[in-house]
Amino acid sequence: MNNEFFDDIVFENQDFTINKVTGKEFDKCVFKSCNFSNNDFSSISFIDCIFESCNLSMVKLASTSLKNIRFKSCKLMGVDFSHCNDFLMSVAFDKCMLDYTFYFKKKLKKTVFNECSIKDANFTETDLTGSEFYNCDFSNAIFYKTTLIQTDFRTSRNYSIDPEINSIKKAKFSYPAVLGLLDKYDIQIE
Repeated sequence: MNNEFFDDIVFENQDFTINKVTGKEFDKCVFKSCNFSNNDFSSISFIDCIFESCNLSMVKLASTSLKNIRFKSCKLMGVDFSHCNDFLMSVAFDKCMLDYTFYFKKKLKKTVFNECSIKDANFTETDLTGSEFYNCDFSNAIFYKTTLIQTDFRTSRNYSIDPEINSIKKAKFSYPAVLGLLDKYDIQIE
């Protein structure tokens, strides 16, 4: 993959652990069943792209642009999104494995996470205003100084969110998962 720019191309069943990604910009490209694990996407721009059934575990995203990117049934374990370029960053996750991911100080307003595993993820100082988490598992995820204004957690589970150190105004929760707002008090509710 020696070209600098790729436009409207479908990459399917490719192993990019052998042939590293070397392009600078991918516009309207589709990646299907590709293996990118441990790859370095630093300073690459992805615009209006779809990743479907790909392994992107431990991908490096230093100064990477993710503009209107959809991840479908992808494995993104251990990915640190905090180093991505903030300008016009827009992502959506559908049925993805996002365990051990990191979002320090990212602005992810109105981001949709649908049926994702988000275990042991870290949302410290992340702005998730208006985001929607549909049927997601947050076991051991960290929410610290996180903005969760109007965020929808109604169908998600296993979150532990301290309302005293996170902004949760008008966030939506459902019973019994809402009890995760009381975890720090170590109380029993029957």
